[in-house]
Amino acid sequence: MFDIDALRLLVSVAGAGSFTKAAVGLNYTQSAVSRRIASLEQAAGGPLFERLPRGVRLNPAGRALHRHAVDVLDRLARAEEELAVLHRGHGGLLHVGAFSTANISLMPAALRAFRLARPDVEVIAVEGRSGMLTARLADGGLDLAVLSDYPSGLPSADGVTTTPLCADELLVALPCEHRLAGADVVDLLELRDEAWLQDAYGDRPTMLADACARAGFVPRKIIRIAEWAGKFGYVAAGLGVALVPSLAAWAVPDGLVLVRLTDPALRRTLHVALPTAPLPSALTLHGLLRTAAAGTSTAGSGTRQADS
Repeated sequence: MFDIDALRLLVSVAGAGSFTKAAVGLNYTQSAVSRRIASLEQAAGGPLFERLPRGVRLNPAGRALHRHAVDVLDRLARAEEELAVLHRGHGGLLHVGAFSTANISLMPAALRAFRLARPDVEVIAVEGRSGMLTARLADGGLDLAVLSDYPSGLPSADGVTTTPLCADELLVALPCEHRLAGADVVDLLELRDEAWLQDAYGDRPTMLADACARAGFVPRKIIRIAEWAGKFGYVAAGLGVALVPSLAAWAVPDGLVLVRLTDPALRRTLHVALPTAPLPSALTLHGLLRTAAAGTSTAGSGTRQADS
């Protein structure tokens, strides 16, 4: 309804107390100021100033609009300042996302280093599946995300670029009393009679389905469990087995064992996704994620066996 420049002019005229003085301060002609104020008054539905013998002053309607104009202009000024800070790479907000197992050790390690390197930036972190995170990046809701190509491939979207971050070995989680729990490495074919705990299966290609096909069998049973806590609970109860990325090794509860598999293709790749024109602070976090990935992949690459 109201043009921003007209609101600025309203505030200037009110402060100067005169169309002529406001025109001089703004390097306008007096007639131009009069025309703009007349247009603003038409949009406002009536006069905003009392015309006095010497100058003008706000009437009640003018004072009401002036109050809102000052608030609007102040908010815009703060928005401009925040955007300038963001694009200089100093201060502001950074919205980041990651899938669940990346939030166990990888993202926290990178964000801890980021807090030390950039204490002026406030990080807003969210968790979600890679497809949702990609969509949030595409619509501007995120500035950086850590994605995975497991279980069904890497999602993509216009305006989002991805770069590989690290490979993550997929292990099999077994209950500690399982006949293969003490093995150093297991061939997938030895698990052909097990039920598998898997969120996605059958409705689209998955790494598990491809690996089982390479091993020469189809899983006897798929139990659809999405969350890791539920998968671990089912494995601990002896109801099935599950593929678990090595990044999740720190979260595996007592009573479970992680064992390596012989299939070298059972790995997922983690990626960092950024918008086409990333913020400087997002690029800083990207570098710290690479450092953290090198550390966590080394620390989490071994199997974990619960105490007997």
